[in-house]
Amino acid sequence: MERPGRNNPPGQHSWRRGKSSEYAVRLREKQKVKRYYGVLERQFMIYFRMAERLKGNTGVNLLVLLERRLDNVLYKVGFGLSRKAARELITHGHIRVNGRKIDRPSYLVRPGDAVTLKPTEKSAKAVKAFLEMDPNRQIQPWLEIDRGKLEATVKGLPTREDVQIPVEEQLIVELSSR
Repeated sequence: MERPGRNNPPGQHSWRRGKSSEYAVRLREKQKVKRYYGVLERQFMIYFRMAERLKGNTGVNLLVLLERRLDNVLYKVGFGLSRKAARELITHGHIRVNGRKIDRPSYLVRPGDAVTLKPTEKSAKAVKAFLEMDPNRQIQPWLEIDRGKLEATVKGLPTREDVQIPVEEQLIVELSSR
């Protein structure tokens, strides 16, 4: 037998809560994206302003910009088990993009960029451990990985279909355009 009120959110007065306002729905979508990519409000608004200046759909442009972040790329190719772990690899100086040391997780990769490791045993050991934990990870079509050399290549720009988070980007645009 199922208890009544099972579908309600937690709390004594959960049954009193009404339908979320339009603002609340839009804010939830924005918070979902910020939490997914690990960016704070100020940085998110910088990405939003960049997306507005690009040609095309602002919402899709925003998601593509966030998808191109270096910490996200490392997570997608399996160099880190999470975006947080990938961010730590970057800030500790283990990552090179086109041979240059990059220590900013927010670095935006471009098509043709080669992401490699610092040529030390310590760097390789950490990444090999991450790759072995998830050997069957599906790599998205805009990325390529050479597991032998521990090198990832950005083949192109991500598309809306490559963004796996279930989000209504139009709601974010409506909220952030205010």
